[in-house]
Parts: sequence; structure tokens; C-alpha cells
Amino acid sequence: MSLLVVGSVAFDSVKTPFGEAKEVLGGSATYFSTAASYFTEVKLVAVVGEDFPESHLAFLKEKGVDFEGLERRPGRTFRWRGEYGYQLNEAKTLDTQLNVFESFRPKLPSSYRDASVVFLANIDPELQLDVLKQVKQPKLVACDTMNFWIGGKRDALIKTLGEVDILIINDGEARELAGEFNLVKVAKKILSFGPKILIIKRGEYGALMFNGQTTFAAPALPLENVFDPTGAGDSFAGGFMGYLSQNGTMNEAALRQAVIYGSVMASFNVEAFSLDRMRTLTREEINARYKEFQSLTFFESA
Repeated sequence: MSLLVVGSVAFDSVKTPFGEAKEVLGGSATYFSTAASYFTEVKLVAVVGEDFPESHLAFLKEKGVDFEGLERRPGRTFRWRGEYGYQLNEAKTLDTQLNVFESFRPKLPSSYRDASVVFLANIDPELQLDVLKQVKQPKLVACDTMNFWIGGKRDALIKTLGEVDILIINDGEARELAGEFNLVKVAKKILSFGPKILIIKRGEYGALMFNGQTTFAAPALPLENVFDPTGAGDSFAGGFMGYLSQNGTMNEAALRQAVIYGSVMASFNVEAFSLDRMRTLTREEINARYKEFQSLTFFESA
């Protein structure tokens, strides 16, 4: 099934305790579509400015990402600058320049409107709803959000959640959205807003999936080399949604496998700055790491 993603394409400048990168390729839709491209056909909707280089388009093309929906407008591309301390779960934003992204109003090409699977990355919830109105009959819709929208456009966000099947957010955002600290209570509250499935990303502690009947916990793989967590959550979402799109089913087994594939893609993402690790990543490496996750959590019956 084809997978549509709407989000941001950006330039990131990032500093971590392990190095620094300036004006590198970033953005939620970029990380998502690159990770998902290992599993399925991806159609990308975003906006960039006149300064976006052809080399980045060549990278997306190499990954097989369809970017007919990538608008190029007069002006500068969205830029984000931030840094991380040794607590890599929390980014400190130093500068945000929305530029052409500020007036972004996603308009889907006609060839995108019959997409079966849709991922609404972290954009204004009113725009997320507008995108859904442009898709004919999606079989599966998931979304992401952030504290900026939780606090600033809560009513619109709750309305969006009533239209999606899956919400994928981090633990801090989930707690803020639910107004609860305990994650079990958080899940119960958020599922009451409409999504059938809630996935809570917990950085180095892995991910939790709730569906109202069962809970699934996936670990994060202990890694020797971690350079940059930027885009890890979007890479998780790309691996998760890409696998579901490839698999074509949404039963419990497929959902749990998708969580692990999402974790696999996030684990590769953090091994280098920007999307550099993805430039050389192979499907064989992905499959091998999937087995590492299986080994990590396997234990004999008593």
C-alpha cells in the first residue's frame, strides 16, 4: 500500500556532546520518508525554499521517495538549531526560522489523493485535518504532534485525534496532552480522544504501545556509538508505518513487529548526524538488527 507523509523538510544545525553539524538535511518528513522507503513506496508533501540544493533531492530520489508533492517557493527553507546534553532525550532549541514553512498550506497532487496509508507529521493540527479532507478513503491514518500544538491549539488537536487511527508521540508530550503522569492513565485518557492505538516513544527506554486491551513494550537497543538523536522519533514512525504499509495488515502481531522495525530504524538514525547513517544503510543490516531486538528480549519459560 502506498504511504503518504506530510511534514517538514528542513536544515538542521545540531550540537551534541559527541560533535556538531551545521545546516544539514533534516525535517520530520525527511526522516520519516527515508526510514519508510526501506519498506514501501513513499509520497512526500512538504515545502522548501530556493536555497534547497539538488543534492538533497538526489538523495530522496535514490531512496525511491516520490517528491512530486514537494513545493519549492521563493524564500529560505525552514531552519532549526538546537543542542543536546548527555541527557539525549531532551533537545534544547536555540533558534527556529520557519521561513517558507510559515505559510505552508499542503496541497496534495491528484496522484496522491488515493493513498492507502497516511502519516501526518508534526504540523498545525488544523493543517492535518485539511490534508485528511484531500485524501479519498485512507485505510490507515496516523499522526504526530508536539507540546507547541498541545498547548496552543488543543481544541483543533483533539478534533484531529478523532479522525486518526494511531497517535505516535513522546512520553513528555503524552503526559501534557492527557494531564496525567502515570503512562497507563495517560493511555486511557488519550485513547478516549479517538485513536485506536497510542504509541509512546521513550527515547533510550524504548517504546510502549497501547490499544485499550493489550500493552506492548519494546526496548531501545543498547548502542556503543550514539551521535545525534535528532529525527529518531520520525525515523521510528517511518519504520513503523512503512512496515505496516508493506505488510498490509494491522493485527496484533503485525503491530508489534512494526514497533520493533520502528525501533530498528531509530537505532540506526542516532548513530550519525542528520541522515548520514541512512545513506549507506542496507535492508540486510535492518533485518540483522531486527534479530538483535528479538535476542535482546527473549527468555526461556521458568
